[in-house]
Formats: sequence, C-alpha cells, structure tokens
Amino acid sequence: MKLGVFTVLFGGKPLEEALDYIASKGLDAVELGTGGYPGNAHCDPDTLLADAGKLRDFKHAIESRGLMISALSCHANPLHPQKALAEPDDAVIRKTIELANRLEVPVVNTFSGCPGDHEGAKYPNWPVAPWPNDYQDILKWQWEEKVIPYWSEIGSLAEAANVKIGLELHGGFSVHSPSTLLRLRDAAGKSIGANLDPSHMWWQGIDPVQAVRILGRAGAIHHFHAKDTSIDPINVNAHGITDMQPYTNMLDRAWQFRTVGFGHDLKTWADIISELRLVGYDYVVSIEHEDGLMSIDEGFSKAVQNLQQVLIREPLGEMWWV
Repeated sequence: MKLGVFTVLFGGKPLEEALDYIASKGLDAVELGTGGYPGNAHCDPDTLLADAGKLRDFKHAIESRGLMISALSCHANPLHPQKALAEPDDAVIRKTIELANRLEVPVVNTFSGCPGDHEGAKYPNWPVAPWPNDYQDILKWQWEEKVIPYWSEIGSLAEAANVKIGLELHGGFSVHSPSTLLRLRDAAGKSIGANLDPSHMWWQGIDPVQAVRILGRAGAIHHFHAKDTSIDPINVNAHGITDMQPYTNMLDRAWQFRTVGFGHDLKTWADIISELRLVGYDYVVSIEHEDGLMSIDEGFSKAVQNLQQVLIREPLGEMWWV
C-alpha cells in the first residue's frame, strides 16, 4: 500500500510548494481536486486539457518529487433537480474523466448525487425511512429514473477511458452505504466502485472493517480515504446520528470528524488496514483532514505519523511458515 493525501487542505499554497511539503513528509501519492465541492486550486481541467505543454509540466511537477496521482476528485451533485446546478457538476465529472485518461490516473472520485422527488422538484430529497410509503415511492422513482440511468452512462464513459469511478459513501446522497453502492454497481457496471471513507461509516453506525469486507469481496473498492470520526456518547442521545447542527457547533454535536487516531485507536485502524490487505486492496490510503480541533499542519502531520505505524507496505510473498 501507499500513503497519500487529498491536497484540497493545501489549496492556499501554490501547487509546487504544496508538493514539496507533502514529499517532505514521506508520502507517496496525491489526490487532486478538479472542481465541484473540492474546487480546482491545483488542477484545473479546462487549463490542462487545452494545453499539452501545461499538462506535461503538471505531470512532471508531481513525478519529479517521487509522487504519483492516486485519483482526481470532483465531488458534486450531478443529479441535483435544478439544472443550473446539476449541469456544471455533470460537466466537471466528464472533463475529469477525460483528464484522468490523459494523465493515466486510474480513479475519479465523486459523489453519486441525490435527485429531487419529482421532475419539478427544486431541492434534493434523501429518503431515510421506509414508512410512510411515500418515501418508498420517491426512492423507487429516484433510482429508476435518475440514479441508474445517469451512472450507467457515466460508467460506460469511464470504462471507455480506462478509468474507474470511486463514489464516496456519504449521507445525503443516493449512494451512502455498502448496499447502495453494490446496488448501483450491479445496475451500472463494474467501473463503478467505492471511494471508501471510514469516517462516514462510523457516523452511520456501520463498522468500517465490515464495510471493507463487504465491498472488497465484490472487488468494489477503487480508492480509500483515511479520516476518523468521534461519537459523543451524550450528545448522540439528544440528536441522533442524523444530527443537523453545523459542524462548527462541536461542543454539542453528536459526532464530528477527527484526524486519524483521534476518533478510534490505532488497533482499530490496524484492523481496517489489515482488512484492506485481506480483500486484495493494495493501492493508496489517502489522508483527508477535516478535524475542527486541529490546524491543517498538525492534523495532517498526526495522521501521517499514526498511519505510518499501521500501513502495510511490503508484498507478502510466500507464507514461508506453511
């Protein structure tokens, strides 16, 4: 396995300065935002696709520092019921697939998105209960009319470009759990897989080790994020796991994102890494830092230090003892 970072946290630095800092920490890979929610501070598809020289220089800047690109990420909502919002998100996903093909990057990460509840809807509707039955009707319409048709088309586009799509399982979007990911994969093809982030499993009440096993058995883990979550045992009783308070209201929230090792101990993280190895995932573990209690540098540095202790880097080889 290799250790990387989602560079959006260094968006305030010029690309080469950010790359120097990342390389100085001993990392192997970078994940770059190309638009949507992460922005494109370091990797603008329009600029790079229009100029072969800039594309070549961009690739050299990364590779000359001993780094690789693990994924291009354009998390967005291409299924938003408002066309003025959905169309730019769809466009950036398509451009990012083309750019990934040009750069020989194997994975594009994004969200599945979430539609509204009918053709004239204005806002997304995320059903989370099977009753009243209206929610089942909404869910059926969303998947049959929006989710499956859209991702079937994008999956075919990605496959033709020799690129895999890593959907991040995130609450608020149609694909948010191992079962919803596998449902879409069955319908839209094997180019669709997960960008698995344990932090979103924990707050949904899902054991990330079991999520790795469920998805890994299906060959459906295309990329992996390293981010932690802490659950407040008191506040969760007041607000539940679907706590709608702002992330900034940390003292009262039911859960919050933490850097690796500050929500769950390193034994838990070692179990996750071991399970990834067990199901055959031998790609990049990409740090995502969204810890409201730590600065960018401290949160990132502690994640690096903690993951270096549990990451399994070397090939196993033969079991010499059997």
